[in-house]
Amino acid sequence: MDIQAQLNEVFEALHNKCALIHHITNYVTVNDCANVVLAIGASPIMADEQSEVEEMVGICAALVLNIGTANERTIVSMLKAGKAANAKGIPVVLDPVGVGATPFRRQSVAKLMEAISFSVIRGNMAEIKTIAGLEAKSAGVDSLEEESDGAKIALNLAKKLGCVIAITGKIDIVSDGDSTYALDNGDVALTKLTGTGCMSSSLIGSFLGASNHALASAIAGILTMSIAGELADKSQGMGTFRTSLIDAISQMDAKRIMSSAKIDFIK
Repeated sequence: MDIQAQLNEVFEALHNKCALIHHITNYVTVNDCANVVLAIGASPIMADEQSEVEEMVGICAALVLNIGTANERTIVSMLKAGKAANAKGIPVVLDPVGVGATPFRRQSVAKLMEAISFSVIRGNMAEIKTIAGLEAKSAGVDSLEEESDGAKIALNLAKKLGCVIAITGKIDIVSDGDSTYALDNGDVALTKLTGTGCMSSSLIGSFLGASNHALASAIAGILTMSIAGELADKSQGMGTFRTSLIDAISQMDAKRIMSSAKIDFIK
């Protein structure tokens, strides 16, 4: 099945199933993540209480773990939820926000990756290079890395971890270890709004919860954000852009994606 057919399939699955997506996520961007999940046609729940996360994930179709504002308590919740999701065959997305910034973040992600099998890991180039054990330059949660070797890094890490690796940047790279794609959509305004990466991970989780097709879900989620960024109103400033971005996501479908998507098959 070619990528266009796969994208049609995951959009159709999302249209037919209002997937409930469990998040343990970043309190800076949690509201926007919830809103984009609703906008694309899924349903969000944000729950990080240790005593309920295993039960909560059991009624959901996918789990999104985001370490942007993680602490020791929420890491324990993530471990519990992730293990419960794995036991029930529920796909899990990891967003390793700023993983290279501090030892706590590096150690936390190492614990999560040791204990949990992920379907998709999405991050910027510095975050993915850190996970791959490579030297990476970052400023807090922002990457300062060149992106020219992204395809090789994504492919090798996907093979090593047995999951889809998605690197978002000027050109987005998505690989499952067998097939690797470059996605050349987006707008610079997306870099000036807090949480567009977090929202992309939530969109990936939404598609994944409906279809359980990791590669196509990662591509669909990233393209939805990138193309919505192109379509959103930038003329009135960033506040209007944020609202218009969610509007554009709410109007996204497979036809609009495929008419605008710039997708190159690398390998």
